[in-house]
Amino acid sequence: MRAKLTYFLLAAVLVVYFALVGTRGVWLIQDGRPVTVVLGIAVLVLPLIGLWFLWQTTAFARNANRLAKELEAEGGLPVDELVRTPSGRIDRDSADVVFAKRQAETEAAPDDWRSWFRLAVAYFDARDTPRARKAMQRAIALHDGKAVRA
Repeated sequence: MRAKLTYFLLAAVLVVYFALVGTRGVWLIQDGRPVTVVLGIAVLVLPLIGLWFLWQTTAFARNANRLAKELEAEGGLPVDELVRTPSGRIDRDSADVVFAKRQAETEAAPDDWRSWFRLAVAYFDARDTPRARKAMQRAIALHDGKAVRA
């Protein structure tokens, strides 16, 4: 719950920031001189890119949570079998062992969104966020019946 609250607070701050930057872009365009109009358009593009990125990130998180809830209802969420250090961090060797199991599971059932979801969690636990995100995107696409690129 704390992570959700933090996410929404930061998202709200970003939206306010995008609005402030956007108004500056409009002011530059309203100035009317060719240089300020071009600069104003460029300034307006930045909040649009930011809003698109925020939208995509929020949609990804919603879809991943939807899959997690469905998997939890089926009793298929991965069990936390990771060894932790006294400070609570995941032991790297432990994460590698669990990752190997999840990778084998995914190779055995490459069209099962559940195995891709569990692989994404294993990637995340192994601190490989880019691959975790790609695996989760694949799980979402398989779940929703969309074409998946290899």
